[in-house]
Amino acid sequence: MAGGLEPHLEALRRELRGPAVLSVLIALVAVAITFLIWRFVQGRRSSRKAVLLLGLCDAGKTLLFARLLSGRYRDTQTSITDSSAVYRLSRDKSTNVTLIDLPGHESLRLQFLERFKAAARAIIFVVDSVAFQREVKDVAEFLYQVLVDSTVLRNAPALLIACNKQDVTMAKSAKLIQQQLEKELNTLRVTRSAAPTSLDGSATGGPAQLGKKGKDFDFSQLPMKVEFVECSARGSKGEEGEADLEGLEKWLVKVA
Repeated sequence: MAGGLEPHLEALRRELRGPAVLSVLIALVAVAITFLIWRFVQGRRSSRKAVLLLGLCDAGKTLLFARLLSGRYRDTQTSITDSSAVYRLSRDKSTNVTLIDLPGHESLRLQFLERFKAAARAIIFVVDSVAFQREVKDVAEFLYQVLVDSTVLRNAPALLIACNKQDVTMAKSAKLIQQQLEKELNTLRVTRSAAPTSLDGSATGGPAQLGKKGKDFDFSQLPMKVEFVECSARGSKGEEGEADLEGLEKWLVKVA
C-alpha cells in the first residue's frame, strides 16, 4: 500500500517545489511585511494626539481655543507662551485630543512650533479673514515655513485653514483666501534660492520641494490633506452670542 502511495507523494513534493508555490510564498511574505508597516505607521499616528493652533498675532487663536473648550467668550491678549488642554469630542466622550495654542508673535512662533511639531496629529492654521489682504504675505511666509519643515512633511498631519472672523462684513471668503495663499506660496517657492533651514535653525541640505515641480502650486499637491473652513470665534452677536465653529468641530471629529 505504501508503495502505491509513493508516486503520489513524489508528485506532491515536486509540486511544492514548483514556481507556483514559490509565488504564493512571496505573496504571503509581501502581505506580512505590508501589514507590519501599516501597524507601525498606525502606531506612530495614534501616539500623536496634539492639535496645534497656529497663526499670526491677533488672528483669534486664543479665543477660538477658549470657545472650543468652554463655549464661552473671554477677553484675550497676545500670548507669549503655549496653552494646552484636553478637548473631548462631543460625539464620543471617550475620544479626545490635546489642543495646544501656540504664540503667534514672529519671534516666538517657530520656537514653539519646534517644541510641539513631532506630536502634531493635526494643525489648525488660523487666518484673520478681515486683515487677510493686508497680511497675506506674512501669512504665506509663516505657512511656507511650516509646510517645508522636514518633520511636518514626514508626519503629514491633517491641516485646516480656519478663516476666522467671518462675522465681520469685510471678511474675505475661504475660497479667495485659498486662491491668494496658493499664489503667494507659489511665488515663495520660486523666489527662494537659498536652502531653507529646519525650525531649529539647522540646514536641511537643500531646498524642500513644495508641491510638484514644473506646476503652479496648489494645496492638493501636499502630502497632507488640506481643508478650508469659515468660522467665527467671536460670533455674530459678540460676547453675548455663540461662536460659529460648526465646520471646525466637525473637522476635529474627523481627524481625531
